[in-house]
Amino acid sequence: EGAELATGGTRRGIVVSTLAEARFFAAGGFDDILYAFPVPRWRLAECSALAQRLEAFQVLVDSPQGLEMLLQNPLPGGKRWLVWLKLDCGNARAGIRPTDPEALALARAIAQGSPELVTLVGIYAHCGNTYGCRDIPAIQAIARDTTAAVLEFVTA
Repeated sequence: EGAELATGGTRRGIVVSTLAEARFFAAGGFDDILYAFPVPRWRLAECSALAQRLEAFQVLVDSPQGLEMLLQNPLPGGKRWLVWLKLDCGNARAGIRPTDPEALALARAIAQGSPELVTLVGIYAHCGNTYGCRDIPAIQAIARDTTAAVLEFVTA
């Protein structure tokens, strides 16, 4: 009920951190779900099933190996993997650093490599490094730094 309220009744555009959550929301009629964790190989079959079932099941990629895994496991029926490039802008959990020389090459490979198999939807960054903040100005500083890093990367 909360997710339906949060989406204005559209049941679209939600983000989940586990595939159990994705399956739960899919069973509830949500058909536009982002799995906000770089796809591990052992979860690929589950992600593929959701991608085939839903209008838009989106995943994160943060390495050339992750992209290659998707390319080697295309979706059937003309569907494409919908991919967000995951940037690590300071929380050191997952993602490629936007200043890493490989980051731009990876973005280009996702966007231009095999458009019939993989579509670059966007750039994703999570400010998990705000969890330890003690006040609003500290949270705002991290948000500004993350926004600046993502915008600089996208501009490049």
